[in-house]
Amino acid sequence: MKAIRYHEFGGTEVLRQEEVERPVPGAGQVLVKVVATSFNPVDDHIRLGVLAEMIPTPLPITPGLDVAGTVAELGDQVSGLQVGDSIIAMFPLHEHGGAAEYAVVAADLVTAAPRSIPLTDAAALPLTGLAARQAAVELAGIKTGQSVLVNGAGGAVGSIVVQLAVEAGAKVTAVDRPQHADRLNGYGAEKVVNPLDLDAGPAPVGGPFDVVVNHVRLTPEDLAKLTPYVADGGIVVSSAGPVPADDARSVRTAGVWVGPDASHLADLVSRIDNGVLKLHIADRRPLEELPTIHQDASSGKLLGKTVIVVA
Repeated sequence: MKAIRYHEFGGTEVLRQEEVERPVPGAGQVLVKVVATSFNPVDDHIRLGVLAEMIPTPLPITPGLDVAGTVAELGDQVSGLQVGDSIIAMFPLHEHGGAAEYAVVAADLVTAAPRSIPLTDAAALPLTGLAARQAAVELAGIKTGQSVLVNGAGGAVGSIVVQLAVEAGAKVTAVDRPQHADRLNGYGAEKVVNPLDLDAGPAPVGGPFDVVVNHVRLTPEDLAKLTPYVADGGIVVSSAGPVPADDARSVRTAGVWVGPDASHLADLVSRIDNGVLKLHIADRRPLEELPTIHQDASSGKLLGKTVIVVA
């Protein structure tokens, strides 16, 4: 079968298309005929080796933490799934495997794909959706009537956080570049503002806020400037570096560390099929272009959430 792999950590030149043997599912696993995967920024960090100590992963690595496809074969001790089922899943951060014609994934990480969108597009959901759900639902616990600032709201994760917060009944201020304004207003954000002037403080954008969710990579010094954007007793959740708490004002802080969870993924699928959650996909590109996609991401040229079409 066709796969893209790398045998050593490094730049995008380590990515190579290869012919490899089709994997065989073991007990508790399923073989998936992959329709699509997607690119996530962590793919770049893993390939560079900067996370090798934190997330030990044996080489060679077939990248792709997201997978959408159909069940091709069942391993022993698998129930509740049938050959031909359309599924999606997120691999654990130390496994991967979506950038191939077939992939083996643990059956308990698999959930039924959304019925209301193409299976190819569903590959954009697992990691970004789970990260957004963790930020908005599990860590921030966003509630009706709260004021929420989402920094980096136009990105793949931020866009879903905005929608989850709106669905929860919060008043959302979305922060990103003007080209995202119409889409973010369409998600229900009450206000869309340009990137923050962190030295100006929260007042110009209507803060402080009950909840701040940050998805913008900032220096430690600038991350610290987000704390005043949180109201007394509030929380700041960040997926892009730690933001300091303020014990004197009972301001809490939390960091996103996403992992696979089939039940949480199924919850996101139901929101898509119920029409309350939309995925924004910037581009769809063939598997053969994966090295170029990594290169575009490294050079800041990637347009946004990119689905990688395998079949």
